[in-house]
Amino acid sequence: MFSGYGSVITAFLFLLKAVCGFFSMLFILRLWLQWRRISFAHPLGGFVLKLTNWAVLPLRRVIPGTGGIDWASLVAAFFLQLVFFSISLSLFTTVMPFPQLMQEAIAAKGGWTFALIVISLVGLFQQIIYLLILALILQAVLSWVNPYSPFSPLLRQLTAPLLYPIQRILPPISGIDLSPLVAILLLQALLMLL
Repeated sequence: MFSGYGSVITAFLFLLKAVCGFFSMLFILRLWLQWRRISFAHPLGGFVLKLTNWAVLPLRRVIPGTGGIDWASLVAAFFLQLVFFSISLSLFTTVMPFPQLMQEAIAAKGGWTFALIVISLVGLFQQIIYLLILALILQAVLSWVNPYSPFSPLLRQLTAPLLYPIQRILPPISGIDLSPLVAILLLQALLMLL
């Protein structure tokens, strides 16, 4: 019975992580599109707006955007990470005892609230990095397969702040731009640190 209960919890957490991760990435993408001043008239922009308005519009009444940053989208993405980690940690402790080292760390730093906030922030940074890697991979694939795709200019605008500094140090070699590969490797290394 224990293993069956654990399997149900594992399956539930898998689905919860997928849903929370998907919507977190949409909220981050909305923030990213607004920060880069990319029109939401693009099909991707319309898709993001329709799937995120339910949370962002009510939050904007309380959390206004400043400095070109849509804080409501960022808060919504963080809240989803907080929900996922709160549920997963509470279910994890019902399946197996919490590791002693983690219990001591939580007790030393001020309790569960502090631990959940830190874990959720790390989860949010991971989602941002995953989204950057995905955009870089899509941009590289489209540049080889279909450089005239309507998504190509959008992806170039989104990834430009990350790629330009690398391109200054590492210009194209025989017409091949290696900056997306370098950026992906650096982002992977950052993920390992998180």
